[in-house]
Order: sequence, then structure tokens, then C-alpha cells
Amino acid sequence: MAHSRPKSTTEGLRDHFLIAMPSLQDGYFGHTVTYICDHSDEGAMGLVINQPIDLTLEQMLRQLDLDPASDMTEQAVFRGGPVQPGQGFVLHSPEKAWNSTRKMNDGLALTTSRDILEAMATRRGPRQTLIALGYAGWGPGQLENEIAENSWLVTPASQAILFGLPPYERWNAAAQLIGIDMNLISQVAGHA
Repeated sequence: MAHSRPKSTTEGLRDHFLIAMPSLQDGYFGHTVTYICDHSDEGAMGLVINQPIDLTLEQMLRQLDLDPASDMTEQAVFRGGPVQPGQGFVLHSPEKAWNSTRKMNDGLALTTSRDILEAMATRRGPRQTLIALGYAGWGPGQLENEIAENSWLVTPASQAILFGLPPYERWNAAAQLIGIDMNLISQVAGHA
């Protein structure tokens, strides 16, 4: 009979938000919300969801020699993290699967193949999308250590925050999922 080893409190954080604590003054991760796409003994991978860059989906499609629909609405592209900043990731509603789609939960999928962008250019893509370039990565035990050092708050992810809020509201809204007002913590931390 096989025995599974007990999970630590930070194992299995896939489909959770990491919310940077105000004390995390890292130039890249300060005031970020990161959606965790993968977490195991080998490490973790996630996408920062609240740092839009100076690039729209339409501009990105044109750079990839795709001809976007003329009535395409302006959609921001996000800085997903410092690792492989040229790699694209699309978090999306799972109406359809593309060449490299991975289901995150019943209402969310992640795709990294070009075919989803081709579909989006012709308005045949998913209803809800968040496009990110690059990702955030942690080695074995690194994320667990950072959480233990109080660098991050952790909460189950919310599609309403991912797709329904402007980027500048996501940090506070994610913390409010667990009853924390980041403005109050920021003020207290500033006076410590």
C-alpha cells in the first residue's frame, strides 16, 4: 500500500493569487498580483496580472504578422514576469482548446501556442483573455521560503479580478478576498 507524504501548507498553490506584501520592495514584484499556473516540488510558475506594458493586443498581433480585425477593442498586454519575456501566455475562458491549452480550473485555461492568437485576430478566440509576456518562476522551495518570510499573501484566484477589474485595482481587490485592506497595511508599514 502506497503512502503519500503530507502536503505542506504551501504545496498545490496552482490556481491561487500571490499578493505582494507592501514590504516587498523588489523593483519587479512590488505591488503585484501573480496568478500561479503551476506549483510542485520542482518549483512554481506564475503570471503577474496587474502590470500592463506599453503594447496592445492589436500591436502585438501586427508584430506577429497577423492581421487583426478592424473592430478589435483595445486590450492591454501584461508583463507576466522576468523569465523569458518574449514568450507569450494567454489566460482565458475555456470555450475551446488550442494546440497547447492546459486547464487551470473549470472556468480558466492557459494557452501558449500561436493558434489562439490567430483565432483572436479574427474574433474567434475565447470570450475572456489576459495576455502576458514572460513569467515569474521559483526554484524548489523558493516560493515556500518567500511565503514563510511574509513576502506574499496567498488566496484562491478569482476570475472576476482577472477579467473584470482594471489592472490598478487588482492588488487591493485580491487582498480583500481574504479580508485585508492593503492601504491600511501600507500605512502601518510606512510608520514602522
